[in-house]
Amino acid sequence: MATVHPEVTWAQRSSADEAERNYLYVSLKTADVPKDKADLKLTPTNVSFTGPSGKGVTYSVSLDLYAEIDPENSKVNHTDREVELVLRKKELGEEFWPRLLKENKKVHFLKTDFDKWVDEDEQDEAAEDDYANNFGGFGGEGGEGGAGGLSNIDFSKLGGMGMGGEGGMPDFSALAGAAGGAPGAEGEDDDDELPELEDEQPSKIQEVS
Repeated sequence: MATVHPEVTWAQRSSADEAERNYLYVSLKTADVPKDKADLKLTPTNVSFTGPSGKGVTYSVSLDLYAEIDPENSKVNHTDREVELVLRKKELGEEFWPRLLKENKKVHFLKTDFDKWVDEDEQDEAAEDDYANNFGGFGGEGGEGGAGGLSNIDFSKLGGMGMGGEGGMPDFSALAGAAGGAPGAEGEDDDDELPELEDEQPSKIQEVS
């Protein structure tokens, strides 16, 4: 089985005083890699992933980051098409990182995610409808992701994760099929309850057993 680099796309936000608005978007295009066979590791200075796909290739990538992140306050969502990450930057600051990777050189598989990118001086305008804080459920998880987006998973609240380089991909089977409380998202709630959901913060994910 051939080993290849997956395509990696990224964007970012920055803040000098709000940690939850100081992060990187990183998406690994790893189509058809089963969650139970994927090995994702986050450390403060590196993101690595290895996993076999159903197309006869193994995706493998290791990203040495420009600066440090906070793995315990980062988020992940593994779908049939990709692994989506929201990586919390460790240091607060108004300025964007000049690049994603530590080494300043052209990397053929790394691209800017223009769907999520905003200019540094336009972040305040995009904050209310931002991708990382507007979750529409588990995009691809359990086949009921609704509007898509990243699952709001706090690594520090999940035991046995093995983050920080001590383990691999966490088991999200218990969370599969959970739906968010975003307005307009499909779910099992009665129509009479929908007006109440419209006022909820879109970043909160309601787990469904």
